Amino acid sequence: MPHRIVTGDHIIDLTDAKISQKNFTVLNHVDLHITKGKFCYLIGKTGSGKSSLLKTLYGHIPLAGGQGSVVGYDLASLRASDIPNLRRKLGIVFQDFQLLPDRTVEKNLSFVLEATGWSDKTAMNDRIDEVLSSVGMKNKKHKMPHELSGGEQQRVAIARALLNHPQLILADEPTGNLDPETSNEIMALLKRVALENGAAVVMATHDYHMIQNFPGEAIRCEDGRVSVLNTAELFE
Repeated sequence: MPHRIVTGDHIIDLTDAKISQKNFTVLNHVDLHITKGKFCYLIGKTGSGKSSLLKTLYGHIPLAGGQGSVVGYDLASLRASDIPNLRRKLGIVFQDFQLLPDRTVEKNLSFVLEATGWSDKTAMNDRIDEVLSSVGMKNKKHKMPHELSGGEQQRVAIARALLNHPQLILADEPTGNLDPETSNEIMALLKRVALENGAAVVMATHDYHMIQNFPGEAIRCEDGRVSVLNTAELFE
């Protein structure tokens, strides 16, 4: 049976969703509806289900119940063969950068393009220059990852996430290994590139100072449930 594509205004659309890890229900009765261009923080204590929610959104964990779609892909009917196509519409940024250590910045990005079906070398080079320029790293494209600071590596990771014009960027503690000043730079960059690209962003973080500096919406995982609130409510 062909995979069902869901149409609608929501980049993320979860209704009465159940999220489980190894037969243990982590989150239940999840209702979450995020539209294009939204910037949302994913908050909650360690073990509250933030990572499980992110993994469900990018197809690493199957939806355990209810209804859900991400960038038009129906999570309930998602097959293993659909996951690469789903992830082409996503940009994923991790805390530990996950750059290939034996390749230059440019080769790290070209690896992703080749893996997602690009073959025109001119188009690939143009896109690499474009995303590196957008994060202020075009002059570092021939550097190896170990030659870059943590903040520079995360900028490259964001550039990598932008390569395929994602509709949704999922960021898992992207400033967790960075000092406060660099964290602020990365946050400002994420918000800017999301705005310029029209992508929705869901960013897991423990850093409440960051949330105060860059207000938005918050998705809170707590006691097996998910609630959505304005970040101003966190500091009342």
